[in-house]
Amino acid sequence: MGVVVEDVGEGVARAHLELEKKHKNPNGDPHAATIVALADTACGYGTFLNLPGGARGFTTIELKANFIRSVREGTIHCEARLVHGGRTTQVWDATVTDPDARTVALFRCTQFLLR
Repeated sequence: MGVVVEDVGEGVARAHLELEKKHKNPNGDPHAATIVALADTACGYGTFLNLPGGARGFTTIELKANFIRSVREGTIHCEARLVHGGRTTQVWDATVTDPDARTVALFRCTQFLLR
């Protein structure tokens, strides 16, 4: 199972991922790329479904993640919010949480809008 996009609205997107063995590093923690993939997917769907008039797509020009704590099992959730919705770029912030709603990671990306 992969990332499941729950809903996308005006300036917000939510997704989740059920952790499996394939998502973990040798220490049993989720690989950093797993957390980034969840956040990036939520932000990407948010961007695509919040494109301004005249834009036909986007590409990521920057992303950053801060890892706060780990999580060993269960479903991790992500909520992404549009911080800046310009004519040429969008900036999205996302928070990834564990099953107890504690912050696992903070994520920010900048999307360049294609015309």
